[in-house]
Amino acid sequence: MQRIDFADLQVFLTVLRCRSFKLAAIELGLSSSAVSHAVRRLETRLGARLLNRTSRAVSSTALGMDLAERLAGGFDAISSALETINAPGRGRFGELRINVFADAAHLLITPALQAFSERCADVKLTIVIEDRPVDITAEGFDAGVRYGHLVPEDMIAVPLSGDQQWIIAASPDYLERRGTPYTFSDLAQHNCLQLLLGNNASFRWEFGKAENTVTMNVPGLISIKDTATTISAARAGLGLGYFLESRIEEELTQGTLVKVLGDFAAYGAPFHMYYSSRRHGHPALRELVNIIRQQNGLQSLPEL
Repeated sequence: MQRIDFADLQVFLTVLRCRSFKLAAIELGLSSSAVSHAVRRLETRLGARLLNRTSRAVSSTALGMDLAERLAGGFDAISSALETINAPGRGRFGELRINVFADAAHLLITPALQAFSERCADVKLTIVIEDRPVDITAEGFDAGVRYGHLVPEDMIAVPLSGDQQWIIAASPDYLERRGTPYTFSDLAQHNCLQLLLGNNASFRWEFGKAENTVTMNVPGLISIKDTATTISAARAGLGLGYFLESRIEEELTQGTLVKVLGDFAAYGAPFHMYYSSRRHGHPALRELVNIIRQQNGLQSLPEL
């Protein structure tokens, strides 16, 4: 039999107890697709169906119920052992390596570092910041942070934030010289700072919400593969920039950048921490996820 992941067993037990994939996903802080994938993976490795699924309910097969009963005592023993190891006065040793988008590092990771270092003082934390596509397992990372739609389907993905709002902004000096755009067609008369993606393709600007979203290739003479440099270029009056609003909050407050075409702001996917199922019980990773979620108004993950 193929190796069974501890996390998949935990997901299975949670679905069985909740009798719902959706409710189990909410309790575990995962996406419904991640929960469904974990159960399917477990069934495939066991070569047996564990749950009966209908459009209205989830119930256990005879084999599933037998497995759940056999697992119950084992999970209680594991929880007891973990509580002993993490008892007051004992260190929490280990290493955590994460690969993070630059904007996520600025908005989510940096604000969490102080609390993390206080709660996990003995953990060696390595943060690699890059925007290229990364196979975190092959490159030795415990987890990664990307927008939700960029997370591989076989990974567990936990939201770290709400939807991200994208806006256009420019310096007051630039707008005074070149005028303020009021329609999409006005952008053709402007220099739009091109944001390069990790694969070196130019990011297409999006406007509007849901089914009314408009995607455009905008004109521009300057292409930059770094948000901080793009912000500096926009502040220097070199063109219109396309940013996460939360990323330029300080500039907007200070007035060094001004939002334009605000009624057409787009909402993108939240940032997610993602990792393989075998990292689901990593205590330092869960601690970091919980700190970030708490700081962004989300509930902590439930205890394993």
